[in-house]
Amino acid sequence: MDVLKKLKASSLMETLVATVLIIIVFMIASLTLNNILFGSIRKEAGKINTHLNELHYNYLHSKIEVPYYETFEDWEVSIEQSKEKDGILFIEALYIEIDKRLERQIRTLE
Repeated sequence: MDVLKKLKASSLMETLVATVLIIIVFMIASLTLNNILFGSIRKEAGKINTHLNELHYNYLHSKIEVPYYETFEDWEVSIEQSKEKDGILFIEALYIEIDKRLERQIRTLE
C-alpha cells in the first residue's frame, strides 16, 4: 500500500516565507544591476567633463574659434557665444543614445 502513502507538503506559512525570501533576493539583484548601469553612465559623464574642460582651456588660449561643433564618442558638443549677454560662453554636450544633456555657462574675460 505504498501508493496510498501520505505525501509531505509545506504549510502556507512556509510557502509565504520562501516567497518573501525570493522576492528580497530579486530586489537586491535588481538594485545592484541598476547601480552598475548608472555607474557606467556616470563614468561616461566623467570623460565628457574632462573633454569639456580641455575645450574651455583651448578656447581661453585661442586654439579653437567659436562657434565650435564636434562629435566626441557618442556626445554632440557645441560651443556658442551668447546672443543676449556679452561675455557669456555656452558649452553644451548631448548624449545621443539616452538624450542626456550637459550644459555650462562660462564668463569670458574680454
